[in-house]
Amino acid sequence: MQGQRYYYLIELQYLGFRYHGFQKQPNVKTVQLVLERTLNYVLGHKDHKVLPSGRTDAMVSANQAYIELFVKEQLDEQVFLKDFNHNLPSDVRAMSIEQVDAKFNVILNPKIKEYLYLFSFGEKNHPFAAPYICHINDHLDIEQMKKGAQLFQGRHNFQNYVYKPSEMTVLEREVVQCELVNNDIYTASFFPKQSYMLRVCGPGFMRHQVRLMAGALINLGRGVHTMEELELSLTQKREEPFTFIAPASGLILNSIKF
Repeated sequence: MQGQRYYYLIELQYLGFRYHGFQKQPNVKTVQLVLERTLNYVLGHKDHKVLPSGRTDAMVSANQAYIELFVKEQLDEQVFLKDFNHNLPSDVRAMSIEQVDAKFNVILNPKIKEYLYLFSFGEKNHPFAAPYICHINDHLDIEQMKKGAQLFQGRHNFQNYVYKPSEMTVLEREVVQCELVNNDIYTASFFPKQSYMLRVCGPGFMRHQVRLMAGALINLGRGVHTMEELELSLTQKREEPFTFIAPASGLILNSIKF
């Protein structure tokens, strides 16, 4: 894109269950693919660019996510938002749009991201709950898991909680908040009577980090791992890596704070 450019920040929500993640990939349906196709139709051309605040994995949903839209024409924001929503699929919604300047960076500007991981155990859930809640067949010691979740809070080397890092991956990360509580945010008539929520907040996360953290806590609740193992995993490299990555459909990008 050359010449005059305009910059817009668009807030989104989407259900990730039928998408292969956010980022566009060959021969699969992704959130970015449907966004760009819809933009092509609404704008009447392909001379635009979309930059996301982050890239969620396959089947991961977002209650609040953002894209930055680069276009050559100034938009009537309310008219555009109405047309954009009208043409987006029912599992993607644009919540708001605002013009920003060239200095704004949708990747670097976010300060805190909040992820929620929803799960239940015991009696099998209604199938309709599958896009939102991970069901664990085994009994879980929830009180032990609550104690384990607190260990993640603070600045640690999360080398045991990343999938295929590169040499450039920064392994030391800060988790501002990590707690396991009853799920009182997302409810539906077909949800189980009791479900739980792992809340993880921080400035940034590595690939599969939150799901590996959730997996380690679930295995702590199962009795597969001990509290001591969990503590040591934050100070030294494990000889046997954690391999249980909690299923993606339980993960929600709940909010992003700028």
